[in-house]
Order: sequence, then structure tokens, then C-alpha cells
Amino acid sequence: MPKLIIGLGNPGKQYEVTRHNAGFIAIDCLLERYGFQNSKEDLKAQLFFSSINGEKVIFAKPQTFMNLSGQALIAIMNFYKINIKDIIVIYDDKDLPLASARFREKGSAGGHNGIKNIIALLGSDQFNRLRIGIDPPPNKEYKIVDWVLSKMNNNEIESIKQRVNDISDFLKIFVQDSDFKKVMNMFNK
Repeated sequence: MPKLIIGLGNPGKQYEVTRHNAGFIAIDCLLERYGFQNSKEDLKAQLFFSSINGEKVIFAKPQTFMNLSGQALIAIMNFYKINIKDIIVIYDDKDLPLASARFREKGSAGGHNGIKNIIALLGSDQFNRLRIGIDPPPNKEYKIVDWVLSKMNNNEIESIKQRVNDISDFLKIFVQDSDFKKVMNMFNK
């Protein structure tokens, strides 16, 4: 069975460099590092088929828009018969400092609509995730939706890319033995 690494974001040019697309940015970095043999748009997502240490890996970017991310995740899991323990969901987190990275095995959505949808459709909050920090809004008057859809500057984007590159070995460990606790112990510092 392949592993599924799915980064959340919104499709379309106007969303490319928004904070909410940190998951897509992370997937792009991982694809750059690990490469892929082929790709296609199917199952409500852009799919990239790769191999890491001889193991099949599917990288995915849902094309459903953030609030319906679970539709793509479920479609891919069902079609490729992927077990819930073999997925990692990568997404933005406004409660973490910019470009920080935290691995978790489970937990609430924390107000993230893409994760809310995934939890609702999976019927569980017990799935592996990598949260990428995008900083909290600059002040309390700032609406969260406006913050997550605001564009990042080049320095912010480069910080996220650098952090993902720095931790990209997590994938070799995860693919090798599906030991997410090992990943958390090594990279949550």
C-alpha cells in the first residue's frame, strides 16, 4: 500500500502564496526533494506518484478548496486502499510561529476548516499531521479568514520552504517503518 502525503490549500493562481496554502508549498518542496515519476489530476486532487526507499508514495494537493479537503482525501484513500495510519496531512496553523513545524498523531481541528472537514468525513481525529506555522494575525481586530487568505511576502515563503527542506528527512523515516512516534520524537524540537 502506498503512503499518502496530502498538503492542504486552495487551487488557483490567486491563492498560490496565501498563508492558507502552506500545505501546497510544503508539497512542492517535498516534490522538489524526492521527485516523482508521473502525475495526474484525479479524485478531486493533483496527484504525484513517487518512490522513496523503494516504497510507493502519493503526494496530493486537493482541488476542492480548503473547506472540502476531506472529499479528496477520502476519495484517494478509498481508491488506493490507503490505511489511515499511512497518511500525513500537511496544513497551515495560525497558532504557531511562522515557518515552525509540529508533527501530531491526533487532535482537534483547532478552528481549521480543512481539518474540520477531514475529521467529519473520516469520522476520526486520529490521523498523522504536520502543522506549518503562519503566525497569528497581527491584531485582534483582524478576521481569521482575511489573515489566512492574505498573501505572504517572499521572505515568509522562503522561511517556510527552508523549514520544510530542513525536516524533509521525516519522510524517509515514515516511509521506512510507518513509525510516526519516531518522526515526532526526532523532529518536534
